[in-house]
Amino acid sequence: MDFFVQRYPLYLEGAWVTIQLTLGGAALAFVLAMVVGTLGTLQNRFARAVATVYTEVFRGIAALVLLFWTTYSLPQLTGYELDPMFAAILALGLNLGAYGAEVVRASINAVPRAQVEATIALNMTWWRRMRLVVLPQAWAQMLPTFGNQVIELMKATAIVSIVGLTDLTKVAQDFRASAAADTFTVFFAALVLYFLIAQVLILLVRILERRANRRLGRVPEGGGLLALLRPPSIGTTTGGAR
Repeated sequence: MDFFVQRYPLYLEGAWVTIQLTLGGAALAFVLAMVVGTLGTLQNRFARAVATVYTEVFRGIAALVLLFWTTYSLPQLTGYELDPMFAAILALGLNLGAYGAEVVRASINAVPRAQVEATIALNMTWWRRMRLVVLPQAWAQMLPTFGNQVIELMKATAIVSIVGLTDLTKVAQDFRASAAADTFTVFFAALVLYFLIAQVLILLVRILERRANRRLGRVPEGGGLLALLRPPSIGTTTGGAR
């Protein structure tokens, strides 16, 4: 305990780097997922081909290899050296965005066809149809999976220590190497901080889920903070038509 009290500023600095990587990677992944996932639902063959190539390529490449590529290979090809933080966010975002794109595509396709046909009969434009009818329902459907993927992204940030970024894992490794404390102590402190970050992310996703369901006229079960930390009970609708 004394070790953590004395060293907690360095742990917090590492945790802040981890949080920045998580938020940056998640933001990039979200934009890519929404754009590519939507392209995958269009009738245009070229748009679907672009979406397929992106998802298959970046789902098939390990995040660690992408990190090495953006950090070391890309500067050799372009002549410009990327900031390590930006290179890490780029690698993580490209990798997660490919998985997220499939979630978006599946969620949009899960919206009942009858509702889409009704919007066409009402002469709604494609953008208005997506904004008012399709995406609100698809958003509620995709949020639980998005939440899981953001947690996985947060845990995947541990690989950035390999390219010199001082994240939470790197701080623990440095303490272990310097014999500042035993291995159990230094990594137990990191474990607790990773867990706390994950719980905050889970809480934020639960809040978004509740807001999405309320917009669709669904009243979430229970209330309070504990209810937000609990997953939806079996049989609770999280997407699709009511």
